[in-house]
Amino acid sequence: MKTIKLKNANAVALLDNDVYDFISDHNHYGKIKLLENLRLHSSGCAVFQKTYRLETGKYKTETVYLHKLVAESFLSDQKTKENKLVGSKNENKLDCQKDNLVWRSRAWASRQRKTTSKTGFMGVYKENQRYRAVISINGKSSHIGMFNSPREAAEAYNRKSWELYGHMGKQNKFNDQD
Repeated sequence: MKTIKLKNANAVALLDNDVYDFISDHNHYGKIKLLENLRLHSSGCAVFQKTYRLETGKYKTETVYLHKLVAESFLSDQKTKENKLVGSKNENKLDCQKDNLVWRSRAWASRQRKTTSKTGFMGVYKENQRYRAVISINGKSSHIGMFNSPREAAEAYNRKSWELYGHMGKQNKFNDQD
């Protein structure tokens, strides 16, 4: 495994040795020094970005996301019509090792977004003195039940999410205060 220090952050990206060699030896990526010029993107990914002036006087920006480059170069056989976004299994967007990358659907990606619920739990909303648990099924909100506490509602959401989506479903995380 190789670690690559990012230029704008105290962070590193992780690559398999053969991937590191592939990028280093690649005609274009070696020439632009992609591995030496990776930065931490606001999304949490490692990215190379450079703007070039064209002969016409216009400008063109080249953007290369490291995780996407690795997936397209080494895991393209796993990409499907539905699963065309690259994600990380361990939720570390800087871990670009092949075993950590997976092609996922847009629906899965949307389920991974952070909740906007004031309760702090995905799919849990306060109504009067109780808590409603809801989940999205085929783009429509589906009622799971009413509960006495936000944690009970979140646990019900987790069960339903697992039932519907398996390991690809969003799961609420709990701490000792919940």
